[in-house]
Amino acid sequence: MPEPHSTQDNNDMSSPDQETQAPESPLEEGKLFDYITGKSVKDTDKEKVRQRIARALIHEYGIAAEDIEPDFKLKVLGKNRKIDIAIFKPGLPHTEENLYRAVVVEKEPKIGTKGAYRMRDPEEARKEFELLEAVMAEVESCDYGLWTNGLEFFFFKKEITRFDTKFKPIGDWPLGDDTFSVEGHSMGRLRRAEPDMLRIAFRRCHNYIHGNEGMPKDAAFWQFLYLIFCKMYDEQQPNEARQFWVGAFEPFDPAGRERIRKRIKPLFEAVKKKYDSLFKGNEEITLSDRALAFIVSELARYDFGRTDVDAKGTAYQEIVGTNLRGDRGQYFTPRGAIRLVVQMLAPQEHERVLDSSCGTGGFLVETLNYMNKVFHDERHIKSGEEDTEEFVSIRDRLASYAANNLFGADFDPFLVRAAQMNVMMAGNSLGHLYHMNSLEFPRGDLPGVQPANDNIPLGSIDVLMTNPPFGSDIPVTERTILEQYELARRWERQGDGFVMTNAIKPAVSPEVLFIERCVKWLKPGGRTGIVLPDGILGNPGDEYIRYWILRHCWVLASIDLPVESFIVEANVNILTSLLFLKRKPDEVIQAEDLGQKQDYPVFMAVAEKVGFDRRGNTLYKRHPDGEEILRDVSVEEKVRIGGRLETRTLHRKERILDDDLPEIAQAYAAFRAQHPEPGK
Repeated sequence: MPEPHSTQDNNDMSSPDQETQAPESPLEEGKLFDYITGKSVKDTDKEKVRQRIARALIHEYGIAAEDIEPDFKLKVLGKNRKIDIAIFKPGLPHTEENLYRAVVVEKEPKIGTKGAYRMRDPEEARKEFELLEAVMAEVESCDYGLWTNGLEFFFFKKEITRFDTKFKPIGDWPLGDDTFSVEGHSMGRLRRAEPDMLRIAFRRCHNYIHGNEGMPKDAAFWQFLYLIFCKMYDEQQPNEARQFWVGAFEPFDPAGRERIRKRIKPLFEAVKKKYDSLFKGNEEITLSDRALAFIVSELARYDFGRTDVDAKGTAYQEIVGTNLRGDRGQYFTPRGAIRLVVQMLAPQEHERVLDSSCGTGGFLVETLNYMNKVFHDERHIKSGEEDTEEFVSIRDRLASYAANNLFGADFDPFLVRAAQMNVMMAGNSLGHLYHMNSLEFPRGDLPGVQPANDNIPLGSIDVLMTNPPFGSDIPVTERTILEQYELARRWERQGDGFVMTNAIKPAVSPEVLFIERCVKWLKPGGRTGIVLPDGILGNPGDEYIRYWILRHCWVLASIDLPVESFIVEANVNILTSLLFLKRKPDEVIQAEDLGQKQDYPVFMAVAEKVGFDRRGNTLYKRHPDGEEILRDVSVEEKVRIGGRLETRTLHRKERILDDDLPEIAQAYAAFRAQHPEPGK
C-alpha cells in the first residue's frame, strides 16, 4: 500500500516454537505414523479411517494405548485372519484369550454428487459383519465388536444363551472402564469429543436426514440444528431433569424409539420458549422415529460443554458450508485466516466485538475460542482438565462475555440464525446477532435495525473483524445507501492528496463501502481486521481509497494471502489480503491535516502456504529431498485403569502442517512487543 508513513516489512517468520526445531526423523512419501504403535504404516484410505478410530479409542473411550494392537492375527473359520484393531483386557498380554473388543475397518465410501450417503441400518449391512461376528463367536472373551467405514458405525454386544449366540446392535460401546456414556438419567459419563469424530458425527447426522428421510439439504440442516439446540439446552439442566439421552438398545427397538421421541418433544417445546427470539414457535421436529433415534444417539454421547470450542466450530462449519452458501459474495472465510485475524486483534474481555458481515459466525466463534483459552491460561489450566467448579466458572464467564460483548449482523436471515446457533454452541449464549443490511445501517427496515441502533450505534465498537461480500458483479446502486458514504463520491486529485466532490457514483463495489462502515463503527482507538481483494490495496484507480484510509486510520498490518485460501472453502479464485486498521481520534486527524504527522512502522507479511493446496489436500513441511518432516511430541492423555483415571505421557511423532499463518501471528506479537501500536 503506497502511503506517506514509513513502513517496516517484517517477513522474518522464524520462531522459537517447537515446529521450527530440528526434526528428529523424516517420514517417507506415502507413509503415516500409526497412532497406536508409533511405527510408520502405508498411507491408504482405509488406514486414515483406522487412525481416526484409534485416536477416538484412546481419547474418547479412555482405553489405554498399550491395551490396543493393530492387525492382530488369529485363526477364524479355519483361516488365518487379521483384526484391524484388537482391544485386550486392561494390562493383560495380547493373546486371543484376552481379546475383549474387535474392530473391523473399511475405507470411507465416496459421497455421490448429491452430497449425501444413505446410511444403512444393521440389517441392511448384515453381510459386512461376517468376519466380525465370526471373531466374536469363536473368541469366548470378545464381548464387543465395531464395524466401520469411517462414516457408518455399527456397534455390537455379544449375548450368549443356552441355545445360540446373538450379536445385538448397540448404540455405543462402553468406555474403557466398562461404563456406558449414557445410562438413563446419569450424564456423568458423557465424554469430550475428538475433533475428527465430532465432525464425522455431524456429517453422519446430516447424511442420515438428507439421505434416509428424503428431505432437501436445507430442511435436513434445520432439523439437525433443532436437535443440537435441544442438546445444548438439556446440558444446562440438573442431572435428574435431563431428557437428551438414549438407552443402549433403544435406537433398534420401535418401543425404544417412541420413548426417545416422548423425551425430545417436550424438550424442544422448552427450547422454543427459552429462545423465543430465535424460534417463531411453530417449528416442529418432523423426523421419523428411526431418524430421530439415530441423531439423538449420535449427539447424546458427547459433552458439548466440555468439548473444545474449536472442534465444535469446525464440525458445525462443515455442515453449514454445504447448505447455506449464498450467491451474493457470501464466501465462507477459511478458519486459518479467521484465527490469524482474532489472534492479531487480540480482543480483551471488556471490549465489544462486532462482525458486520457475520455469515455463519466464524469470527465470533473464534473470538469465543480465543477468550476461552485466555480464561484457561489465566488459571494455568489445560482445557479438559478443569474440576467441576473451574469448569462452571469458566463456562459462565464465557457465556457472560458472549451475552454482553459479542455482536454480529448479516443481510441473510438464514445465516443470522445459523450464526446464533453456532455462537450458542460455542459460548452457551446467543450473543447479539442482527438481521440487517450493515451498509444501510443505521437506516433500514429489517428487524435487526432498531435493536442494533440501541446496542451498537456507529462509534461504539472496540474490535471489528469481518470478511465483507466483495466483487464488482454485486455493486451497491441504491442511492439512499450511497449518499451515506464519502467513498461513494467522486474524488479529485489535489497536490499530494485528494478532495471529495459532491457527485455520487451510480454504483460502488460493496467492499469499498464496508471499509468506511467498519472504520465509522469503531470508537476512536478501535481496531479492525478486514478481508479485502488485493485490488483495493494496489489498483492505481483506487488510490483515493487508500488516501481516505490513511487519513482516518493508522495501518497496523497488511498480510497477503495465497490464492489457495479461498479456493477450497469458497470456490473463489481470487487474491486477498488482511488489512488491520486502528481508527484515529478526531484531534489526531486535525493535527495531521495541519502537517503534524508522525511516522510509525507497519507490519507486513506474505503468507505463501496455508496448510492445503488448491484441491484441499493437506500439506506438510518437507525436507529438501521431499520427505516429510517429523517432530517428537509428548501428549498427556487420561486413561482409565482399574476404574481410576490416570494420566499417561505418550511420546509420538507428528507431521508439521505447512502453514505460515500461525508463524505470522507469532511474528506480529514479537513486532508489537518491540513497536507498540500507534496512538498508545
